[in-house]
Amino acid sequence: MEFREHILPNGLEVVAECNAEARSTALGFFVKTGARDETDEVAGVSHFLEHMVFKGTPTRSADDVNREFDEMGAHYNAFTNEEHTVFHAAVLPEYLRPALGLLSDILRPSLRDDDFETEKKVIIEEIRMYADQPPFGADDHVRAAHFGRHPLGRSVLGTVQSITDLKVESMRDYFRRRYSPGNIALVAAGQVDFEALVAAAGECCGRWEPFEAGRKVERAAPHTGFECLLKESSTQEYVLQLANGPGATDDDRFAAKLLATILGDDSGSRLFWELVDPGLAESANLGHGDYEGTGLYMTYLSCEPEQTADNLRRVMEIYQGVEADGATAAELEQAKNKINSRVVLSSERPRGRLFNLGSNWTYRREYRSVKDDLDAVDAVTLDQLVAVLAKYPLTVSTTVAVGPLTEVDVG
Repeated sequence: MEFREHILPNGLEVVAECNAEARSTALGFFVKTGARDETDEVAGVSHFLEHMVFKGTPTRSADDVNREFDEMGAHYNAFTNEEHTVFHAAVLPEYLRPALGLLSDILRPSLRDDDFETEKKVIIEEIRMYADQPPFGADDHVRAAHFGRHPLGRSVLGTVQSITDLKVESMRDYFRRRYSPGNIALVAAGQVDFEALVAAAGECCGRWEPFEAGRKVERAAPHTGFECLLKESSTQEYVLQLANGPGATDDDRFAAKLLATILGDDSGSRLFWELVDPGLAESANLGHGDYEGTGLYMTYLSCEPEQTADNLRRVMEIYQGVEADGATAAELEQAKNKINSRVVLSSERPRGRLFNLGSNWTYRREYRSVKDDLDAVDAVTLDQLVAVLAKYPLTVSTTVAVGPLTEVDVG
């Protein structure tokens, strides 16, 4: 493995983990823009724009884009979240140059009026479908309740109203403000000829005009609250709970992920043995997510409505117990084995390494090998778990319950 980096004159960063033994190549453009960079007036525009990028360019139609990817045998896609929009493809090494050419071309889309109006209907239908499926938009609702006016409280999809009101010129303006080459990283992993990659990047992206595209970063304040939202068609009660946690640049993020595994992994965790294994809940888990400036723990619970209150009390007792007494050495060792196994298994394909590499670079401008991540996990101690719990208590949280109940008595 060899890590390489280069910055084009216009500010576009090119980074790669080159592996001569790999049999494939993965590459992607990581654009540092997402829901947190929007305003109320253009909520959902980042995700909408991701769709529009595939609708054609001045030199290619939407059919051309899909046909050319298919002709390469590429596995390609895109996604948008709170902080990034990523366009990626995995190809055989001989198709690195045409794949880069195609990806770079769609990153300068036409954004035609007709395509915009057609795709707007698709986005609105996606929002409605999302709100009609369990947990019925509860994750967007709990984020808004927990983060308040903090930018991370924004929905990635936006709302039916914000998308309906969105104008194509507003999208074009957003594109001109966010898709600066200095706000984008070209990332590659696998069998990569780095000099050829840089040369191709210069040919395909070197004429992109640079401009400022900053982001305001602030840590979210702790928040507590409970809401119960009625969904009469639901046969189960769905509960989501958010608590603040370490952010993407915090050293204790590894301890937080181990803690989430100990308490809420989908098998062999405290929540599993207390709630799922005895049949008290269909699912109960805890995860940790990190962002610029802040992070969060998310507890997810689904169960029969009449068991909701007791189950929530059991969850709180588990969290209070670990805050008071910490975890055991056996629990920590098992959690390390789980996380290390996932790190290694996900790294066996260049596509898995692509997202690890891109995330580390866009958040921290650092390269982390598989060994670096394994060593960081192995170095976490029981005392560090105690420290992260003291800094970010799980018992200080915002809870939203969605289902047939109009109230939940948690005492």
